[in-house]
Amino acid sequence: MASINEEQIHKERFPVSGMTCAACASSIESVLRQSEGVLKAEVNFATKDLWVEYQPQLDAKDLKKTLQAVGYDLILASEDQEEEKDKAQENYYENLKIRTTWSIALSVPVFIASMFFSTWSYTPWLSLALSVPVLFYFGAAFYQRAWKQLKHGRANMDTLVALSTGMAFLFSLVATFFPQLWTNQGLEAHLYYEAAVVIISFVSIGKLLEERANSQTSSALKKLMGLQAKQVTAIRNGEEANLDIKDLIVGDLILVKPGEKIPVDGLVKAGSSYVDESMISGEPLPILKEKRAPVFSGTSNQKGSLKIIAQKLGGETLLAQIIKRVQEAQGSKAPIQKMVDKIAAIFVPLVLVIALLTFGIWYFSGIENALAYGLVNAISVLVIACPCALGLATPTAVMVGIGRAAELNMLIKNAESLEIAKKVKHLVLDKTGTITQGKARISDVKIFDESHDQLGYLLAMEAQSDHPLAQAVLLHLKEKGVKAASIQNLENHAGQGLRAEDGHGNHYFVGNENLLLENGINLNAEQKSLYKQWQSEAKSLVLFADQQQVLALLALEDSLKEDSLSAIQELQRMGLELHLMSGDNAGTVQHLAKKVGIKNYRGGQMPQDKSDYIKQLQAEGKTVAMVGDGINDAEALAQADLSIAMGHGSDIAIDVAQITISNSNLKTLPQAFRLSQKTIRTINQNLFWAFIYNVVGIPLAAGLLYPNFGFLLNPMLAGAAMALSSVSVVSNSLRLKKTKI
Repeated sequence: MASINEEQIHKERFPVSGMTCAACASSIESVLRQSEGVLKAEVNFATKDLWVEYQPQLDAKDLKKTLQAVGYDLILASEDQEEEKDKAQENYYENLKIRTTWSIALSVPVFIASMFFSTWSYTPWLSLALSVPVLFYFGAAFYQRAWKQLKHGRANMDTLVALSTGMAFLFSLVATFFPQLWTNQGLEAHLYYEAAVVIISFVSIGKLLEERANSQTSSALKKLMGLQAKQVTAIRNGEEANLDIKDLIVGDLILVKPGEKIPVDGLVKAGSSYVDESMISGEPLPILKEKRAPVFSGTSNQKGSLKIIAQKLGGETLLAQIIKRVQEAQGSKAPIQKMVDKIAAIFVPLVLVIALLTFGIWYFSGIENALAYGLVNAISVLVIACPCALGLATPTAVMVGIGRAAELNMLIKNAESLEIAKKVKHLVLDKTGTITQGKARISDVKIFDESHDQLGYLLAMEAQSDHPLAQAVLLHLKEKGVKAASIQNLENHAGQGLRAEDGHGNHYFVGNENLLLENGINLNAEQKSLYKQWQSEAKSLVLFADQQQVLALLALEDSLKEDSLSAIQELQRMGLELHLMSGDNAGTVQHLAKKVGIKNYRGGQMPQDKSDYIKQLQAEGKTVAMVGDGINDAEALAQADLSIAMGHGSDIAIDVAQITISNSNLKTLPQAFRLSQKTIRTINQNLFWAFIYNVVGIPLAAGLLYPNFGFLLNPMLAGAAMALSSVSVVSNSLRLKKTKI
């Protein structure tokens, strides 16, 4: 066989429809991996995505046919993938909610009739009439999934549900139509309709709780894609024309007006404006863009107009690459196998074997009515072993934990995030908006000539400025009660600052040191010393002068959030190793890292740099959490084992993240890690109690005590024990509500 060049291998992502449980994901992987030409297949059940690598002789339609043959489907690239996937998930959730509601509504009267009106002559027929739709319409999915698993030679929780409820129903059906088969042998014709329908209802509730988080999750990638302009203003042959983004070609000249998104990656040919690039760099201040400056798709133009030469379009832009890497990071994560599923792989086949052995031992025991005893006890084994408590162990604890988290200003999306948080030892923190406020504020002001009140001119000039720092200066001056003076002939010196005159022809300047030097204004020794000191502290500096001397020096910084320092110290006491990553300049990041006591830090980081840094830590076998708030953090958040977003940040970061701190207070982070530990402990306790009932109940149901004590656990009591195990699990989960975090 000829070797396949790496470049010839197709690596693609396809949304999958038809999946209802983690077992479906593993079935799809298994079927595709056994298909000739498929090199790799990974299914992310949480995102409903398949990532597949296949040889060039195969076509995507071949993969689609393969999965359709076993009951699933692919949404191909030629179709509207995300819209169809969202619609399929929404339909499944709504359908499941309806089926669960009706199952409960019909199960309640069956349970009441069987428990309290068992001698009423109409009870068997009423129970039968209500049980049929619960089992074979609203609960049909359990039987369908069990059949799919059987075709692949597998057994899972659905297998137990289908067998136990199916046998209980058939046993009751025979007892309803032919009660004499039991009464003639001196046995009571018991009915177990209520056990069958209650099992379906309980397990359906568990499925609904588990699906709820997925159905309520927004599409982060849709919002990322929405950052790109759909219509652009292109200049062709000297005339402006409104075009669809897809109609652009490399080399087109594009006009970007004030307030518009930049539609492509390119270079500025003409014009001057500040551009907000925080989605890429995390830098809180917009950046001045002039001739030959690079600009990027999805960033926001401020007040000026720019003419841009298009260099990269569509999938080649930096924004498109961020989208692609977010998808890859999400898809590369293999589905997390829940503890219940791992145990079920052994537990379910074992229960089936025990049920068969129970029937066989009783049937060949030689006692009177051996067949009846064998059937009843085999059904008891299946009913008491039914994984209702197992199915509720995780979702009930998770839902209570999520509710508790909401009270503490945390929004948690799924059980996996709680489980991973318990294992995290390395925490990567973004700077801007996470540790700091994300806004420039006046930190220091030095007035050098207090004999003349000239700050009114500074206020008047900054009021007409479009510089990002101007608003912070304005706010500070207004808080101090400064009133604006009258100015005229305002001039904007791009990249340097402003010049203006008063009514007497005196000149005033506000901006950087270069502006003053070009106009013959020098800093004296005291001013130079203070300038260098504040500069070393990574502060942004604004100079205000008249035509003779410097009148004032103002320092601005992105200040720490109130509780950031104490939160960082608490996280370190909990044994977490902290890493500070930021798109801000290296000096600012270094200064902040030393201020808060973080030893590992890097500045000037692009989105891919942050993601690569996390990959490097993961390659060393470390479990990594990432905390961020911006679009520029989305790729790193998707790559991290656990992603945490600040609630005041971008929608993209919040959607990608598994945990959102809604109050954006870093002090909530330690609580998130403590809550995860207590929730996972509750899940483990739930699983323990669920299995204790099985360890004790299965031997009793099989008739272990009958030879010595004459005790048999009939299916009715088995159903009650099964319900009791569910009650204990739910009650234990509710304890989380009162737990101190």
